[in-house]
Amino acid sequence: MKERLQKVIAAAHGVSRRAAEALIEEGKVRVNGRVATIGESADPDHDKIEIEGKRLGNQPKKTYIALYKPRGYVTSMADEKGRKDVSELIKDIHARLFPVGRLDMDSEGLLLMTNDGAWAQKIAHPSHEVEKTYLVSVVGDAREAVRPMSKGMDIFDEEGKLEFTALPARAVVRDVYDDGSARIQVTITEGHNRQVRKMCNACGLKVKRRVRISVGPITVAGIKTGSWRLLSDEEVKALTIVPKKKKY
Repeated sequence: MKERLQKVIAAAHGVSRRAAEALIEEGKVRVNGRVATIGESADPDHDKIEIEGKRLGNQPKKTYIALYKPRGYVTSMADEKGRKDVSELIKDIHARLFPVGRLDMDSEGLLLMTNDGAWAQKIAHPSHEVEKTYLVSVVGDAREAVRPMSKGMDIFDEEGKLEFTALPARAVVRDVYDDGSARIQVTITEGHNRQVRKMCNACGLKVKRRVRISVGPITVAGIKTGSWRLLSDEEVKALTIVPKKKKY
């Protein structure tokens, strides 16, 4: 059956669709002997698909891991600025993995990685509303801040323009300390750039540390900083089940 070429490459070559499109744009992909173009379709069972002269074989073994990304690492497999990236943390894995979603350089915690493009896209699709929970260390009035977060809020950029509207989050105060700092737990189902940090800042909080402690039913518990573990078959399946709507 014919499918979009970038989808076929992503599934069989263990890369994201964006990376597959880049291979096509760079002229590295041939279909039945001719250079492929963006937008065309191919049948992996009948067409001869080659990447840099090597025929696209059977799909590689699908791998799914949960990584504890340390602070200071960028969520990419290579960085043009020479910063530390997550590829350095999975050198012992003989599969070409890519991150599922992002976690900014100044944050740490759970990052899922895989070579299954279809699985990653299901998790990222808005209809699945996969919950992501963060434990955030802040300075400021945490008890007041969680109220607007729980109702939903507009986030504006530095020029005062609306950047995005955050849906209601599940935000609770975990700890309050005598020095004016606190820890709050925030659960969201969206993925706006630095969303939790921007929500905290908009509520008058200064973020000192942000740790993503779970994605759906998968938690970071038991994983040491900079280490990873394989997901079980049950965990892989659980992440693609559309959850029942929850009222925060």
